[in-house]
Amino acid sequence: MSDAIATPAATTPAQTGIARLAPWGVWIVLAVVLAALPLLFRSGTALTMLSLMGIAIIFALSYNMLLGQTGMLSFGHAVYYGLGAYFTVHAINWAIAAKLPIPLLVMPLVGGFAGLVFAILFGWVSTKRSGTAFAMISLGLAELVGSSSLILRSFFGGEEGVTTNRTKLLRLFDWNFGPQIQVYYLIAAWCLLSIALMYALTRTPWGRMCNAVRDNSERAQFVGYNPQVVRYLAFCLSGLFAGVAGGLASINFELANSALFSAVQSGNVLLATFIGGAGHFVGPILGAVLVTYLQNMLSDVTEVWQLYFGLMFIATVMYAPGGLAGLIMMHGPIWRAGALSGLFGAYALLLAPIALVTVGAVLVIEMMTHLGVKAAEGTVMKMAGISFDAKSGLAWVLALGSLLAGGGLALLAWRRGVAPAWDRAQGKAREKGLTV
Repeated sequence: MSDAIATPAATTPAQTGIARLAPWGVWIVLAVVLAALPLLFRSGTALTMLSLMGIAIIFALSYNMLLGQTGMLSFGHAVYYGLGAYFTVHAINWAIAAKLPIPLLVMPLVGGFAGLVFAILFGWVSTKRSGTAFAMISLGLAELVGSSSLILRSFFGGEEGVTTNRTKLLRLFDWNFGPQIQVYYLIAAWCLLSIALMYALTRTPWGRMCNAVRDNSERAQFVGYNPQVVRYLAFCLSGLFAGVAGGLASINFELANSALFSAVQSGNVLLATFIGGAGHFVGPILGAVLVTYLQNMLSDVTEVWQLYFGLMFIATVMYAPGGLAGLIMMHGPIWRAGALSGLFGAYALLLAPIALVTVGAVLVIEMMTHLGVKAAEGTVMKMAGISFDAKSGLAWVLALGSLLAGGGLALLAWRRGVAPAWDRAQGKAREKGLTV
């Protein structure tokens, strides 16, 4: 028997370089994707949509610092978004009037600073309470600032708001940020930076303590931390990034008005965060992209698009409380166990029933809307290029029949196909020690 001791093989320079780049791989890929998106989607509508998604991602992630990370449900997060937008617009107009050599690139910092200052002021009071009391205080502050925006016309500009011209600031690399593609790259750069900073905060001891306060504030206090201080710091940082998002929004639209403080803004960020998955860092990103896309697409198709958002929110609460990210993460252990392929066939059984339920629900909603809201236009309506009478018994039979039949088939497919396949996949993952 040889007594030689095996030594590990020497690492090559290439392997060392890959090991150093590995932690940065996700961020490099994300930067490349953000840079390449305008090459794939060239139209003005697509660039506008991508810009709105970037703003919504920052806003949703800032909200998730409260809801997902620290367990604070806020109904007034739009306050810091709107104030960030107003201060950015005023800063741009002031720099133009004073002819200061300040580039547009740094103007979102003004919005972030404004959001931070007002979060410091409002947060010390509101974070003294948690749970329902905190939510009500945040709602009251939102109403206070929203009403003030219509009273203090010298600063807020009344209902018309305050406008600006982003092209009159100092040019960088001969960019005046007039074309939408230049604005997109500005938003994308700030989006990437904000995502990286907020993710880094979640990996710090303070970020872990936010989770501890969320799960059990009394235990956090027992180990020597003041839950109110932890909540306050989270509130302040959340206001900072919300202000950055508001500043980017004002640059994108060249406008700041009282609608930025509305309950719709606070509701949209709540929907995006919850639908995407507040328990996972990537959840608000998914939710912001989905909600922004549907909001812009559905608003062109139907007048009751907000009703569909409400139904989506209810379905998420009832059947997927972890959001889209939670659904994806549930399949992680199954994928590592190599049992994911066994679920594809079972999921395919749900496609037709879900399509029937969707068609039936849309028909019922649109026919009720037409008969109730557009009664003066007559009973004939048009959907998907097909004209029909909304009062026709046949149309209602088809709509309700599709809804009920799809629901029944979905329940049958779940019980006979999806549930057994899921149990088998979970069993394989459990055998390999990947789940409990």
